Amino acid sequence: MKRIPSFSAAGMFLLAALLMSAGLKPTYSPPSGTGVIKGTVTDGNTGEPLPFTTVVIKGTQIGDIANEDGHFLIKDLGAGKFTLEFKLIGYEDKEYTLSLKDGETLEVNMQLYSSQAELDEVVVVSEKESRKVRAENVMPAMTLSTHDASGAVSNYSYAPLMNEEVYVEGHNTEEYDEINEIGFRKVIGNPLSTFSIDVDNASYSNIRRFITYNQVPQKDVVRIEEMINYFDYSYPQPTGVDPFSLNTEMSECPWNPDTRLIMIGIQGKDIDYSKADPSNLVFLLDVSGSMGDQNKLPLVKKSLYKLIDQLSEKDRIAIVVYAGAAGLVLPSTPANDKIAIKKALDNLQAGGSTAGGQGIELAYKTAADNLIRNGNNRVILCTDGDFNVGASSDAEMVRLIEEKRRSGVFLTICGFGMGNYKDSKMEKIANNGNGNYFYIDNEREAEKVFVTDMRGTLFTIAKDVKIQVEFNPAKVEEYRLLGYENRMLNKEDFDDDKKDAGELGAGHRVTAIYEVKLADNRSFSPQGMPEGETLKYQQTKVNETAYYSEEIMSLRMRYKKPDEDVSRLIETAVLDKQVPLSQTSDNYRFAVAVTEFGLLLRDSEFKGDAKYEEVLALAKGAKGKDMHGYRAEFIGMVEQFLTFASTK
Repeated sequence: MKRIPSFSAAGMFLLAALLMSAGLKPTYSPPSGTGVIKGTVTDGNTGEPLPFTTVVIKGTQIGDIANEDGHFLIKDLGAGKFTLEFKLIGYEDKEYTLSLKDGETLEVNMQLYSSQAELDEVVVVSEKESRKVRAENVMPAMTLSTHDASGAVSNYSYAPLMNEEVYVEGHNTEEYDEINEIGFRKVIGNPLSTFSIDVDNASYSNIRRFITYNQVPQKDVVRIEEMINYFDYSYPQPTGVDPFSLNTEMSECPWNPDTRLIMIGIQGKDIDYSKADPSNLVFLLDVSGSMGDQNKLPLVKKSLYKLIDQLSEKDRIAIVVYAGAAGLVLPSTPANDKIAIKKALDNLQAGGSTAGGQGIELAYKTAADNLIRNGNNRVILCTDGDFNVGASSDAEMVRLIEEKRRSGVFLTICGFGMGNYKDSKMEKIANNGNGNYFYIDNEREAEKVFVTDMRGTLFTIAKDVKIQVEFNPAKVEEYRLLGYENRMLNKEDFDDDKKDAGELGAGHRVTAIYEVKLADNRSFSPQGMPEGETLKYQQTKVNETAYYSEEIMSLRMRYKKPDEDVSRLIETAVLDKQVPLSQTSDNYRFAVAVTEFGLLLRDSEFKGDAKYEEVLALAKGAKGKDMHGYRAEFIGMVEQFLTFASTK
């Protein structure tokens, strides 16, 4: 028998889908219901489980991929007679026919035996070359799922063309802006740190996409603040007149014994969505030729279906598309007319060049023409970012989007795909257009963005949110903000209401972490107060009161209500109070674990003694309730990264 090389879960999933037998074509959809078929696939000779076995109902697109224990699960089936097909590379195919009643659960335990057949061409070349898999006579499409031990199901779709070369990883034209890490700054002379909040989390899901395909993300993919802010943190709800609570925590730094970490957590106020204002949404969809892949336009459609199902008759949806030119596919329509809206989406096909600028113009005009006063007016742009006709340069697109943000219409950007993905362009647009930015790599992420998080995203509770920290030089000698490199502001921008900053949705939260070196002279008397650099016309001097203060820093926040142009100020003092790392909250330890992983992925000059093993230990110990399983997924991703990175 030909020896089968070992692959990652993602690689085996792809190969399993690609190497399905020729001629299998979906002919019908099985009736839906509450029936379940589950079971285990094992090696007939050794009894060992066979993970990544594809289990498909013959003649359909419905199936599952066995997990690491060989278990499979197919749910939501009605009554009927079904033939299961079991397929795994290097093993003989098996079929099993059964009759299922609605509501019944049947268990099928299947043994597969090794095959002497040679594999069709499967090419995985060196990392420096273009990696590809050759698909010969592959079935047109499959809907597959994986599940965890609790039975939670994640669905995946894969549909290579006949005889196509499917590019998995390697040479591509993806674009990312260079990230220059923020270094340590002396408090004396530079006591203020000012930045715009960032609730985007595209970087994290993009990193996950790289690791899923056993690739090490390039350094500039890694934006640490977006990694941290991907996760839920259990900060308390605000109780005062302001729609935020400010939270801080301080402890030791795992990767540098000479520094401490200060975590700042901002929690936005939840709202009663049943009483929320109506939404006027315009879907702006890239249907150019570059969007033809299954993880692009087809995934866009599935993602938007999820959002449509969350909306009601008081909301409205319009659809604008752009390829060689822009057009209005669906005028503003009540969201409860779901058949008309989904039909308009179903009819979209990819083709042509990419007139992104024209599309943005038309989408904002459509939103403005249907503006709901005191409502939620938003353009949702779904694209791979590959603009190449009309306004296409980053500078042109930023100027265009800056102009449009004054209309009172907010922006959400959802990135899709790989190979020619333009992260740099989409992040700039989101940062400058009263917007936020997500990257959607699979249907589970679509569920998170368009179901779990989107309701809060749609309801902006504050805009132009800025943070300014003033460190006490008697307590802190140096500091650095981890991440937020492209969100840094000048100190004078904090009080300038004309300066754009980030938006915060209902129930959303923002987390930032400072690494600080404590001042050696904290116990000195005022007579020992240091002075800053002596200049020709001035000098910096520490106030005597700083030495008597228990404050390590002052935290200030400015924000505007969505319909106002004058900012409001919140201010709080942070005491010089720290606890051992083991006594910190799950929030703190998990955020620190994610940060440490980001430093390692970036090969940061500030990573110190950071270790992947420490990342895992911290994350596992701080998993907490983990309602949606995001923290568990992070732990699994780090473990997968360690597995394949150790072989490079």
